[in-house]
Amino acid sequence: MRSQNVNSLLPRFVTAANGVPGEHHIHIEGALTPELLFKLASSNAVQLPTDDPAFRSVASLHQRYSEFASLDDFLHYYYIGMSVLVTTSDFEALACDYFEHAARDGVAHAEVFFDPQAHLVRGVSYKAILAGFKIAQAHAFEKFGITSELICCFLRHLPVTDSLATFNLSELQTSIRCGEVVGIGLDSSENGFPPTLFKDIYQQAKALGIRRTAHAGEEGPPSYIRDALDTLEVGRIDHGIRLANDPALLERVAAQKTLLTVCPWSNVFLKGAKSVSELPIRLFLDAGVQFSINSDDPAYFGNHYILDNYCAVQDAFGLSAQEWKSICEASIHGSWCDEPRKQQLLSKLEAVIADHQH
Repeated sequence: MRSQNVNSLLPRFVTAANGVPGEHHIHIEGALTPELLFKLASSNAVQLPTDDPAFRSVASLHQRYSEFASLDDFLHYYYIGMSVLVTTSDFEALACDYFEHAARDGVAHAEVFFDPQAHLVRGVSYKAILAGFKIAQAHAFEKFGITSELICCFLRHLPVTDSLATFNLSELQTSIRCGEVVGIGLDSSENGFPPTLFKDIYQQAKALGIRRTAHAGEEGPPSYIRDALDTLEVGRIDHGIRLANDPALLERVAAQKTLLTVCPWSNVFLKGAKSVSELPIRLFLDAGVQFSINSDDPAYFGNHYILDNYCAVQDAFGLSAQEWKSICEASIHGSWCDEPRKQQLLSKLEAVIADHQH
């Protein structure tokens, strides 16, 4: 749970309004709370599993979410949850709920993953998905001043041909060309699905001039991080905590300033670490590795949104104001917003730091 006295644990610039500069690793479907899940299941007449006691109530589902045994155990519930998302208004409600949480945590900019394959296979149109997200993005900017970008992710456990077909959908290609989608990512089960399988998609994305990232080194080996860098030519690595097991690769990632999008509570809930204190945060800071702190799938991981992750890191490592400044600066520089927006965020950070020092 979030510490009661946040200001005593974090430098003021973290908890100030818009003090969390950006979130780069948030799966919008992972922000589907049990409360909203049951509501949408009812309104859309979606039958939830009757043979799983987790779906008896909101409370029982919350309880089950606290007991994941692995990434694949979590993904089982993650894909069931997606089944309630049917209409444009559903996707709007989902994203608006996330942005409400983000605003409360002071997020200024969010780069949001979404998984179209999991919806297209159910007969939901790409047009409906995108329309809902765009409405929510506009609302977030108008009401909270939060800027945001969409990143289309591909599910690595599905046949690569399925991902290629999705990437080449005319509607998706149009959304890329007009800037509604700024990049692609790679998620879902990691072990046994190396990044190299998706080389063709990433080459096509590079030719289109869009940004590229990939989940690597969450539960998979450091070699997956290297493959994502060398074969997929990504600009960011999502998770990347197994980088700590390869000193040479760690030195390379630090030197080329590749941003890792680290998700502390996610790693604990999915048994990647026993506690936040086991994560290589200190190692990354000492080695000069650039990283941001993110919430991943907060509705499934104890309702720990981004500020809860900041607080957990502070509780575990007792970082200094200068260390938080370096994390926030890395977050801004590693963002995929345009340069004027980056300068706005950097100016905001400098102003709050200056105030903190007085």
